[in-house]
Amino acid sequence: MCGRFVQITPIPKLVKRFKIKRLAPIDKGPSYNVAPTQQILIVNNEGERQLIQARWGLVPSWAKEPSIGSHMINARAETIAEKPAFRHELKTQRCLIIADGFFEWTIRIK
Repeated sequence: MCGRFVQITPIPKLVKRFKIKRLAPIDKGPSYNVAPTQQILIVNNEGERQLIQARWGLVPSWAKEPSIGSHMINARAETIAEKPAFRHELKTQRCLIIADGFFEWTIRIK
């Protein structure tokens, strides 16, 4: 995933599209500029499919501080099963991140 993404689909539409069985309390509105560490909507399946809020970023079990999650937002499909930061989570902590679009900021130097 890129450094920023868009999350704007209305919750009722997500509930219908993903056949959500349980809806957790959500106090997040749409965003055209979701950044690491912000609250996002995800679909997980812990017993039944549910739509919940989560903090964007992975905090590995070995991390000493949660702030490392702001740096752990990308993984390469070719190596994700081998990297210590992602290996265990790939097997046990999967979810669907709702994204309507994604982008990278560019810096123009004159």
